[in-house]
Amino acid sequence: MTSSTATAIVGARLFDGVDWHEDATLVIEDGKIIALDTHATSPGKMEQIDAHGYLLVPGFVDLQVNGGGGVLFNNMPTLDGIARICSTHAAFGTTALLVTLITDTPETGFQAVAAGKAAREACIPGYLGLHLEGPHISQVRKGTHDPAQIRPMEAVDLEALCRSRDAVGTLLATVAPENVSPDQVAALARAGIVVSLGHTDASCKAAKTYAAAGATMVTHLFNAMSPLGHREPGLVGAALDTGTLHCGLIADGFHVDPLTMGVALRAKRGPGHLFLVTDAMSTIGSDQDGFELNGRRVYRRDGRLTLADGTLAGADIDMLSSVRYVYERVGLPLEEALRMASVYPAEAIGAANKGCLKPGCDADFLLLSPNLDLHSTWISGNCVFNASAENEHLRV
Repeated sequence: MTSSTATAIVGARLFDGVDWHEDATLVIEDGKIIALDTHATSPGKMEQIDAHGYLLVPGFVDLQVNGGGGVLFNNMPTLDGIARICSTHAAFGTTALLVTLITDTPETGFQAVAAGKAAREACIPGYLGLHLEGPHISQVRKGTHDPAQIRPMEAVDLEALCRSRDAVGTLLATVAPENVSPDQVAALARAGIVVSLGHTDASCKAAKTYAAAGATMVTHLFNAMSPLGHREPGLVGAALDTGTLHCGLIADGFHVDPLTMGVALRAKRGPGHLFLVTDAMSTIGSDQDGFELNGRRVYRRDGRLTLADGTLAGADIDMLSSVRYVYERVGLPLEEALRMASVYPAEAIGAANKGCLKPGCDADFLLLSPNLDLHSTWISGNCVFNASAENEHLRV
């Protein structure tokens, strides 16, 4: 079905991003939410979809997606690559994502930007923009990034990034103080680019200086960064103490221990929040046992992705599984687990029309069973994934 006429999703237990509403009706038209009726009054003659027995929640927003469906963006920086990645993650509840390119050659970077521009023009469902993670990061905290491609940001790099901002949609850049100056960060922020600190050995003082210059995010908290120490708080300390910094978190149980997640969640000073990212690679939605990255083999074993030396190389997890992890293993209330996958990442990039179910917002939402099994994913009012097309209880 399409969203060209008004449609009412009737009877679900609805979470709007703030509160739960019982037996609610969500009215959508032309890709937008036009009403939320908490009294479930008759929607008149508009098309109705019976969602009794389901949870209706905001679609997930993932700001760090390297691949999916057998496609790694570094290896396939094309419009088709982006379309396949977005389609794959929709089957796991993600309705908006930033396709992520990790440190690579300048030529691959140009191809990625061109693909992002094409995806925006083609209105690929789920495509929100690009996340350029590197190449202006630290050698010391490079993780799986190719050391041969890591370099300082030059004037030409800054100019190219600023030119790309309007073309690709939302543009997020992960940088390190070792290779980017505060003035460059300020220029990126003025251009509307979301600047995130990551893959850095920066001190707490340096990180706070860069936050004051315009950085507003931290990339995959705890991983590939200076740790929280009792004498030097590092980037982790700065991230938790600085209210203006929003922090991505990989919740797969391998990148960060659940106890540490809980400590960080309790310690984070607002208004910035910790939010979920998958850091997903090409393995999501595929039967791959590994893949090539910058000429090196990445192995998929027991839920982990690693190089031959054991270095973690992205994550083998989807967003719905991440929500389940912080709900079941970390012990967060369900509504907070959902916010970490929707409201908070949308806030981190200033996407006011994403991550919540309020009149005027994009009609991006999920229908889940009470056990958090995904029934269907909706983007701009269109059902883009249905786990059970033959289900007669819910007519799509």
